[in-house]
Amino acid sequence: MVDAAPVRVMFVCLGNICRSPTAHGVFRDLVQRHNLQELILVDSSGTGDWHVGHAPDVRATSEAQRRGFDISDLRAMQVTQQHFLDYDYVLAMDDKNLSDLNAMRPKGSKAIVTLFLGFSSDAAETEVPDPYYGGDEGFARVFDMVESASEGLLEEIVRARLAP
Repeated sequence: MVDAAPVRVMFVCLGNICRSPTAHGVFRDLVQRHNLQELILVDSSGTGDWHVGHAPDVRATSEAQRRGFDISDLRAMQVTQQHFLDYDYVLAMDDKNLSDLNAMRPKGSKAIVTLFLGFSSDAAETEVPDPYYGGDEGFARVFDMVESASEGLLEEIVRARLAP
């Protein structure tokens, strides 16, 4: 592994209580399982501000627990222009959030700003759907999508940023 500053990853959805904290928790766990927590830092935020300080949606937390993940420590925050300067990857869950991120991205940002599902090797879709107004099955579906994309993202980071 190269000796460099840690790679910083920010997952972004609308309110930071469903999709992005799910991605945060899954990717954080994957990074820890590969003993890369000193080399890859993980965070999440939302483009909206109405849930700032709140824990993830109980349905996201329940689905995470059902699958052996704990996201109960996460709290929603809003993405800022500084995140584009501090993070290497700013990954949107859907096209609307990607558009909002690109509109607020400051000049000089070198962050990779793209759709998170682009890292999935088996995704038939490009966007992670918002499960907020649906039932529990929507959260399970999001979790499946996030797990697949997380594996691809880790492979990309290791290959592009951490390989000797």
